[in-house]
Amino acid sequence: MSGWVWAVVFLGLAFEYVNGFHDAANAIATSVLTRALTIRSAVILCALLNFIGALVSTRVATTMGKGLVDPANVTAAVVVAALLGAIAWDLITWRLGLPTSSTHAMVGGIIGAVAGSRGLGVLHWAGTRKVFLGLIISPIVGIIGATILMMVFLRIFGRQPPHKLNRRFRLIQVASAGLMAFSHGSNDGQKSMGIIAMALFSGTAVAAGGLQHHEFHIPLWVMVSCALAMGLGSGAGGWRIIKTVGRKVMELQPIHGCVAELSAATIILTASHFGAPISTTHTISSTIMGVGVSRRISAVRWKVVANVVWAWILTLPASALIAYLCVLLLNR
Repeated sequence: MSGWVWAVVFLGLAFEYVNGFHDAANAIATSVLTRALTIRSAVILCALLNFIGALVSTRVATTMGKGLVDPANVTAAVVVAALLGAIAWDLITWRLGLPTSSTHAMVGGIIGAVAGSRGLGVLHWAGTRKVFLGLIISPIVGIIGATILMMVFLRIFGRQPPHKLNRRFRLIQVASAGLMAFSHGSNDGQKSMGIIAMALFSGTAVAAGGLQHHEFHIPLWVMVSCALAMGLGSGAGGWRIIKTVGRKVMELQPIHGCVAELSAATIILTASHFGAPISTTHTISSTIMGVGVSRRISAVRWKVVANVVWAWILTLPASALIAYLCVLLLNR
């Protein structure tokens, strides 16, 4: 492999690690803040199930690797620029404690890097629309689905004494947190796999006599290394974002956390089955909002939500701009 392809492998694993600790809050915030799990137990559970979830399939990885742009139409330098844009924005928002989307950041990075190198004409707009639809629809479904499920749970369990209800749902939430961590790995854990495979099948690799004679696929070593990086990153945690996701949006009880996690995990696993890379951050944040709305509109701290939404909106153009500037510098 050329030096550029090795750079992609290194940055791809770095992105997966950053993604792990940036998005660890998605899987464990609600269970930690409802005291269903200690931070230590939640982080270990999150790291293990993120690792396993990342190995279950390669459908999302294939979408990321060839659904947005044909690997033969990009160079490894373009992929490096895309990764730099995504990593830079993830680190900025992690420092600010904002639960933004690593998926948005990666998609924005790819679009910006391709635009700066070959122009937007080489993008696969059908694949791009598929990604955008998933990113837009998942929060909407999350709010509606969590609101309905919360109403059902309240109808069934609402008459029980609060202390008994909390004790029961703290136990159930261990399972829902595990399912959430597994689903996070099944979607987010595959995104760097697709990006690294894009570099392996890129014009740079072809010119170096790489994998051009093979059909696009995700090599086993790429799957294992990305899953391991995701698991290690998740183990590093992300307390800044945990506080925003699980405490500042609304006050959570175990039943609320359980409903939010079950709803989000169901949406993410469905998207992973169809190979749609969606934002786990947006999904869990929206299900928490849905749980709050089911109680009363004022239960959600909408000022905090507005700040989070603005961060969502800025993620794609910001990461695209960073990647665009990076590819211009690298091409020089």
